[in-house]
Amino acid sequence: MKKNITVLIIAILMISCKTASVTSTKLDRGSQIEIKGDWVISAVTYGGSEYFKVNSFQIADSQCLVGSTWKFISNNNKGEMALTKTDCPEFNAPITWFVNKEGQFVLKILGVGEKAKKVREGYVLNIANQTAISFQLTENSNVGGKLTEIVYQFQKNNK
Repeated sequence: MKKNITVLIIAILMISCKTASVTSTKLDRGSQIEIKGDWVISAVTYGGSEYFKVNSFQIADSQCLVGSTWKFISNNNKGEMALTKTDCPEFNAPITWFVNKEGQFVLKILGVGEKAKKVREGYVLNIANQTAISFQLTENSNVGGKLTEIVYQFQKNNK
């Protein structure tokens, strides 16, 4: 009997001490609905941008994302993104995304035919200055040995 009680207490302690994951938190449906639609990155800024290059999302130089197109579908958290700038690598891919209650934007860039549940790596960015026609995604990154905030400015694409 004592052994069963000890095992039960240990199990309760393990469950109660479990840390929360950004991917398992409740969703912010309001923010997701605001993001629904077609968007363009109008600017990527960070301190020291005239001296350093940043490889965004392990795809290309951050300035190659300026002009990139993004489609966000809020009812199934899918979408797509494509680089459109000349003199930059050609890239387009399906994505999955969501916004959690902490205001974090969780993004996975998928390969062709790849299922989101099979992709273990992604990006967690913060949402800032969200309106009906614009929002920013921000992340902290090591730029030249210094922690720097990178800001991706999105503008609604009203085709």
